[in-house]
Amino acid sequence: MTTTFDSTLTDRLTARLAAVDADLARRYPGDPGTRQPVHTVYVPADAFAADTVRTWGERALAALDEHAPDAEALAAALGIPDAAAVHDRVRAKLAREPVEDLRVDFEDGYGRRSDAEEDEAAARAAELTAAAVADGGAPPFVGIRAKSMEAAVRDRGVRTLDVFLTGLMASGGLPAGLVLTLPKVTHAAQVTAMAEVAGEFEKAHGLDAGRLRFEVQIETTQAVLGPDGRATVARLLDAGEGRVSALHYGTFDYSAACGVAPAHQAPDHPAADHAKAVMQTAVAGTGVRLSDGSTNVLPVGPRERVHAAWRHHHTLVRRALARAYYQGWDMHPGHLPTRYAAVYGFYREGLDTAAARLAAYAGGTAGGGAVLDEPATARSLAGFLLRAVDCGAADSAEVARLTGLTRPELDALAGRTG
Repeated sequence: MTTTFDSTLTDRLTARLAAVDADLARRYPGDPGTRQPVHTVYVPADAFAADTVRTWGERALAALDEHAPDAEALAAALGIPDAAAVHDRVRAKLAREPVEDLRVDFEDGYGRRSDAEEDEAAARAAELTAAAVADGGAPPFVGIRAKSMEAAVRDRGVRTLDVFLTGLMASGGLPAGLVLTLPKVTHAAQVTAMAEVAGEFEKAHGLDAGRLRFEVQIETTQAVLGPDGRATVARLLDAGEGRVSALHYGTFDYSAACGVAPAHQAPDHPAADHAKAVMQTAVAGTGVRLSDGSTNVLPVGPRERVHAAWRHHHTLVRRALARAYYQGWDMHPGHLPTRYAAVYGFYREGLDTAAARLAAYAGGTAGGGAVLDEPATARSLAGFLLRAVDCGAADSAEVARLTGLTRPELDALAGRTG
């Protein structure tokens, strides 16, 4: 084959771009290959108890049985044409694993208490968490949200983290699903400070470097746009020195910071959409997860009020899923039926089509139908199916039957690196 260039050109380019290649590989490692919970439940530290998860599940089941005891009633309550594919799965989920991710809250949900009272609550949270992990009663992910790195509460926040983490170590070590949350970040240096706290704890207890990671809550405008006009969210990832695991949108703090009237503070407000779009772009390809916020419309009271709140929540969750926000916050047990109904409906409705498209792609027949899928879309299709399995919307055997692919093959197609 006659060519113009010889190998010295690509050798020079490779040498020149070596640092860029390394930087891109470091910053954008892709999906970590781990399960992402579909929600986070926040419970004030003073309300956290040994039976919190069980109680939430029982209350959620009671609400479902009272207000939507069968598929037809659930479909009517949510204003959707059919709930046959999800009702039984939702009920089974509420009985088996009602909470996927639990955060014991020492921040807004807890408020300011005396140091002695918060110390005692943090130590108690560690004891209860360790006991739940030991007896199998803990959700897959569990941890605390301490106070922020703002000057007024910094000492208290660090001390609460210390008491909680030290208590876990004394009770057998850090659980695999441990998650820490840093709220109200206004500057990248606060994220670096949190990373330093984590590093010092690891050194003190002989833990592997990087064992402690944490979520960053985006609740302030400064976390999205800096005074120089630059988007600041991406800087938070670097500031965390590899320890940032997720960005969580804080609906009400952020809305209030933007001057949104209380009646319009919601996850679907344009201000919320802008913030989450910036967050989404910042974390794309980094392996850092994104979570939506919450609604304060609670499904309580008479049936018509519960149904109205359920429809509102169901619509918000479906809207978030369509925008690739695969996690959100739930603030009340009554939100769990519609969280899972929305999630399961989303995946069940797309399951057959996604599986058929991926099977055609893997079999080399993509394009024979109405859609021509490329590698990037195949990665998305595999990710869709894996998330469906992870949350319980579909079974592994079901997906294997529909696609003809094993779990390792799906992981590879999805680009999961874990």
